[in-house]
Amino acid sequence: MEQHQKRRHCATMEVFHRQADSYPEYMRAQATIESDIDKMLAGRRTLRLTTPAKIQVVVHVVYHATEENISDEQIQSQIDVLNADFRRNNTDRGKVPSVWEELAADCFIDFELAPDGITRTQTDVESFGTDNAVKSTGMGGIDPWPTDRYLNIWVCNLQEGLLGYAQFPGGPSDTDGVVVNFRAFGTLGTAEAPFNFGRTTTHEVGHYLNLSHIFGDGRSNTCADTDYVEDTPNQLGPNYGKPTFPKTSCNNAPNGDMFMNYMDYVDDDSMFMFTKGQASRMKATLLGPRASLLAAKPAIEENE
Repeated sequence: MEQHQKRRHCATMEVFHRQADSYPEYMRAQATIESDIDKMLAGRRTLRLTTPAKIQVVVHVVYHATEENISDEQIQSQIDVLNADFRRNNTDRGKVPSVWEELAADCFIDFELAPDGITRTQTDVESFGTDNAVKSTGMGGIDPWPTDRYLNIWVCNLQEGLLGYAQFPGGPSDTDGVVVNFRAFGTLGTAEAPFNFGRTTTHEVGHYLNLSHIFGDGRSNTCADTDYVEDTPNQLGPNYGKPTFPKTSCNNAPNGDMFMNYMDYVDDDSMFMFTKGQASRMKATLLGPRASLLAAKPAIEENE
């Protein structure tokens, strides 16, 4: 397949619905989480951390072919991207259209590799799907480090067309984390255009911190879908490639879709922002269902 024909494929919602069918308690947990987050954010324009939230990361490299055993430098390049994107220090932040400049957010979330936080596992499995096998030693992958303390990221060869997937808060602990294709991880080595800016991992970590796709949760595939964030325009379906601003849908003219948001499906070089509403939702998640990730609860300012 030619590079210009490649489309982003995130399987997070597919995995969520399958797990929800298998684990009814997942749906109940999600409902409770949504209720708690709504209460936390109710009536507040912003939820501002006065000290950055810090998340420790473990990267599990699971490889069959030698090229899949990516370097420490490639892994560090991805950590650098996470820190730039979530702190709005990304070098392409100036591309945000002026109409949304005031919405672009520093999420005040930092990421660091845990001590000895790179594991390497050789496997007989040539490629993995969405069944979470890569997260299990018994299925050819590797078990996670404690998921209540670490963001576990598995990097492996995913089946053709799949870039990654994540688990929302509230799911089974033994499969909690993010999975990314080794060809879409970081900015060096095996990373291939148009997914070589590290934004697949930014996107999937957004899901891990309870963000839906900007075009909604996919329940109806209509303009009635929502991403549960007030400052993102309503949007009909994903955008791909490198759209031209403005691109309208769902009666959202004149500005149209916020396709440059990290939670859309565009190419890596065409996504470069989270909104303040998305940042507040992720912060509420870190103060709620994912609070155990933080060694110390960060101080917050609540603006009524």
